[in-house]
Amino acid sequence: MALDSETFDALIETVRRFVTERLRPLEAAVEEADAIPQDVVDEMKALGLFGLSIAEEYGGLALTMAEECRVAIELGRTTPAFRSTFGTNVGIGSQGLVMAGTPEQQAEWLPRIASGEIVTSFALTEPDVGSDSGAVKTRAVKDGDHYRLSGTKRYITNADKADLFTVMARTGDDLGAHGVSAFLVPRDLPGVSIGNPEKKMGQKGAKVADLNLDDVVVPAANRLGAEGEGFKIAMRVLDRGRLHIAAVCVGVAERLIADCVGYAGERKQFGKPLAEHQLIQAMLADSKTEALAARALVLETADKKDRGDDVVLESAAAKLFASEVVGRVADRAVQIYGGAGYIADYGIERLYRDVRLFRIYEGTSQIQQLIIARETMKRGG
Repeated sequence: MALDSETFDALIETVRRFVTERLRPLEAAVEEADAIPQDVVDEMKALGLFGLSIAEEYGGLALTMAEECRVAIELGRTTPAFRSTFGTNVGIGSQGLVMAGTPEQQAEWLPRIASGEIVTSFALTEPDVGSDSGAVKTRAVKDGDHYRLSGTKRYITNADKADLFTVMARTGDDLGAHGVSAFLVPRDLPGVSIGNPEKKMGQKGAKVADLNLDDVVVPAANRLGAEGEGFKIAMRVLDRGRLHIAAVCVGVAERLIADCVGYAGERKQFGKPLAEHQLIQAMLADSKTEALAARALVLETADKKDRGDDVVLESAAAKLFASEVVGRVADRAVQIYGGAGYIADYGIERLYRDVRLFRIYEGTSQIQQLIIARETMKRGG
């Protein structure tokens, strides 16, 4: 159920102040240290950010999709690594449980996920498996009332600190998506190990690493849904996650535009502010128009999802469009700032690097295009 307007407006204002007063001043330090300060993480927990999408009965805020997207837009106005700290708990790390978990599974895990006591991760990608997510090679072999899981998962967000992984593994002889099942795998099980965090192009402070499973004995009670339903669960989780990521992209784009407006109004060339030069105005105009369109698409799709409509196509379109838009806006921002945009002092080059990932994770732009085309054909136009 949606929050009443007064309560939700207060939440938005609180998040906005937290981003402006607390997070933005720390951006350069997070980039340098490649880590989020623990006191900031504790403040995120106190604000309820780890439980945005989780039901109130489990200690979450139970936001609607439209409300969550509006919060995500606000959080997009700072370094994406901050949102990533709790993003897996809100999205891909928890939603398998929310959508397909038994009452017992939900009661065991969701309260601790919502409070931030534990961090979750979603383990689908493998060294040889990326966009073709139905081709996972990690195996789960039934052994009485347990499964034995073996394999390696790659580029797993928050793997370095996750306590619980939603792992996609092959349980059947079917080599396609129908042979994939989903499992809840606690970090402390024997045979679970985490690789060293990868060195990345951007989003410093948000870590990705390998998850290694060496004959890990997982109780059958930890399976999500029936055998063979893992791929279907993963796709439902990603459909929702793509809309959240699209909202974050809108927030980053709006932040970049605001930064460009401030800089172009102050910086002078040829005897007048940059903002008075028509070619600069054209870049600002294109950026603003695209950001407005992305925001409208995201919020309209979120409203449709809250009404129970099928939004597979619209979520893919929102993710495709918003992630491509923020890439173009970031590129224009570097151009507007000129040499200042290329050096670290202004933070523009950092955001330029940060946003590049949005076109890759939770489904590349090309995968979104395939989904949009497929769904358009199914709908007849």
